[in-house]
Amino acid sequence: MRRFIVAAAGSLALSTLAFVSPGLAGAPGAPAQPGLGAERAQPIDRSLGALGKRHDLGVGTAVDMSALADDPTYRQRVASEFSSLTAENVMKWETLEPQRGVYDWTEADRLVAFARENRQRIRGHVLVWHNQLPAWLTEGDFSSGEMRGILRKHIHDTVRHFRGKVAEWDVLNEAFEEDGTLRDTIWLQKLGPGYIADVFRWAHEADPRVKLYYNDYNIEDVNPKSTALYKLVKELKAEGVPIHGVGVQGHQTVNYAPTSMVQNLARFNRLGLDTAVTEADVRMVMPADDIKLQAQANVYSTMLQACLYTPHCTSFTVWGFTDKYSWVPGWFEGEGAANILDENFRAKPAYDALRMDLALAGGPRHRGHRG
Repeated sequence: MRRFIVAAAGSLALSTLAFVSPGLAGAPGAPAQPGLGAERAQPIDRSLGALGKRHDLGVGTAVDMSALADDPTYRQRVASEFSSLTAENVMKWETLEPQRGVYDWTEADRLVAFARENRQRIRGHVLVWHNQLPAWLTEGDFSSGEMRGILRKHIHDTVRHFRGKVAEWDVLNEAFEEDGTLRDTIWLQKLGPGYIADVFRWAHEADPRVKLYYNDYNIEDVNPKSTALYKLVKELKAEGVPIHGVGVQGHQTVNYAPTSMVQNLARFNRLGLDTAVTEADVRMVMPADDIKLQAQANVYSTMLQACLYTPHCTSFTVWGFTDKYSWVPGWFEGEGAANILDENFRAKPAYDALRMDLALAGGPRHRGHRG
């Protein structure tokens, strides 16, 4: 099991520190820290991605393609700070196939090329969701059989196009309600609950080597939603369905930090599944102040530490890294400042906390393909 230091990292200014002090490993109440001697001291002025590599952990961000094209500072930080990239929107169905049978891979391919140029992994997001679907699909009058064929073709076409270029796919996104029942989506209505196993099988047919994830929000803790998902993926595994991991999104507020995330990730781990934090951000009621920013740092740190503590937690991805391009103000009235850098790309306490957690965590662990 990975071991880590529980630190109030957000209160430390990392720019003033050159190395992790070996003495920190003996902090009162901290877990044992094997291998953190003088010979293993690590610079903590390195990027998040570089620090994550010590633990075989991808540290990533969702990418806004307009900002990537138009904002040199944004582009430089994406290239230098992260080891993994997720398309914020350009791999979603409405973008890839705006007209039936007419694909537009331009922006998604541009992201893949950027990642390859900078030696970064790509996380594919998302194959099957009930939102951001093309109008021709949602407004069309298709039979159940036609819908099944359309969905299978979309998965095959998309996964094959990116075969060998995408490391893992969010195959199915947000299929559960908060009470643990299946969400009444277009897919459930037309295809019945069996569609869940089918979409993983179809993705595996298209690329047998890519890792396949289920992804959802509000499943960080043990609760009715995460427990229903746990039961489902246990059944899928027993049936031989090719599902390899569970992504917990990590959309939080400063008022709440997950309290049972370690236990929750552990039970998926025991099923032989990888886990990942896939869309972390921590919003607050505006305006921001020092207290809210420190609370935000603590929530980010709680989620990263849970991942570090969990064998086979493969990556930690923030859903955008600068408040300049955050999706939050457009969706949550009066809320914002959810990311780890502010609008001017200045580090917030949350950024410092993540770097400190990665710097103080124990050594690397093998976490190869499972499932």
